[in-house]
Amino acid sequence: MMNQHLTALQFRHSTLEKKIANENKRPLPNYLVLKQLKQKKLELKETMQLYLA
Repeated sequence: MMNQHLTALQFRHSTLEKKIANENKRPLPNYLVLKQLKQKKLELKETMQLYLA
């Protein structure tokens, strides 16, 4: 069960990475959106580290 949850977190993390990359490719990136996406990505990373510790 924990493995499935970790896999889901990793999937969400990679999805956020793609969204951040796509936002950065725009001619005028929305920095508020980028900040929010990066914050969510950091929260997911911290949660994943708790599972791996």
